[in-house]
Amino acid sequence: MDGVYIHIPFCKSRCIYCDFFSTTYLDRREDYVRALIQEAQQRISNEGNIRTLYFGGGTPSMLSVDQLHRILSAVGSSNVEEITLEANPGDLTLEKLQALHQIGFNRISIGIQSFRDEELSFLGRRHNSTQAREAVQYAQQAGFDNISVDLMYALPNQSIEDWKFNIAEALKLHIQHISCYCLTYESMTTLSRLVDERLVTPADEDTENQMYDLLCMMLCKEGFERYEVSNFALPGFRSLHNSGYWNNVPYIGLGAGAHSYDGTKRRWNIADVPAYIEKVADNTMYWEEEILSAEQKEMEQIMLGLRTCEGIPFTDNLLHKAKPYIDSGHLAIKEGRLVATQSGLHILNRIIEDLA
Repeated sequence: MDGVYIHIPFCKSRCIYCDFFSTTYLDRREDYVRALIQEAQQRISNEGNIRTLYFGGGTPSMLSVDQLHRILSAVGSSNVEEITLEANPGDLTLEKLQALHQIGFNRISIGIQSFRDEELSFLGRRHNSTQAREAVQYAQQAGFDNISVDLMYALPNQSIEDWKFNIAEALKLHIQHISCYCLTYESMTTLSRLVDERLVTPADEDTENQMYDLLCMMLCKEGFERYEVSNFALPGFRSLHNSGYWNNVPYIGLGAGAHSYDGTKRRWNIADVPAYIEKVADNTMYWEEEILSAEQKEMEQIMLGLRTCEGIPFTDNLLHKAKPYIDSGHLAIKEGRLVATQSGLHILNRIIEDLA
């Protein structure tokens, strides 16, 4: 067991694009922390095996430093190599960041999304561009030297110049890692409803591809490596935790809605905060699980591996399906591994579907 993911589902408000499991009902935070600690004590017996801890959400920075510290203590974080906290810029003061660093967090991932206030307002983010810059600067002052920021592109009406500005602003902050995601229109979100009502028009595919190519060019020019489709890092600053997912490493997920994988089966906790709290307290089953078939494991290796710069092992079984994409220049063989080229990244979902 290499990594532990801890899901904190609380948010002050819901962004219009988000379909992750979260809740805006904040009064159960302390009860939830107690349940998390109980689950950790039930499932984690040997802290020496943990390499990474990752607090995701939701908005983990909505918990107090004391609550986060108690969770860390329950999991056993003294020998963990990488401990990451996802955070909203509006929650981060210099004092809180200093306290977070002191209790053991050594990596922070700040959900900035944009440095343009009109874009932040459209997305439903509760911070502004000034707070975004200040959050990074406070983190640096607090002693964090492994800082990641999230950006989002292909927003409705976002121009290439708008996107170029956002990338440039992120680079000015001298951070070590950048995650960039194309805006997606998930069903049952406010954003998808706006599209259905024709109040919002998504960016076209050509614009998405131009923005992605610009991103790769600008970041690589500044020394960042694209080690996964959406993730860029300076040398030595790849996310160890997320790399574990892409490399099929077992992990435990704690909290409502969290997933776990042990190499054979996948398990997921119920995505219901009150029910999770009640069932953990009563020691009744609060999860479901499935045993993965050989075909499912192979499909996941292709799906996850092709997203990384290392790709997947090239085998005779893949030759027939991969050859058209190799001939077209969308895939390449490097040191015995099949990797997506820059043009291949534009149609990666199609390639994965055909190969899996």
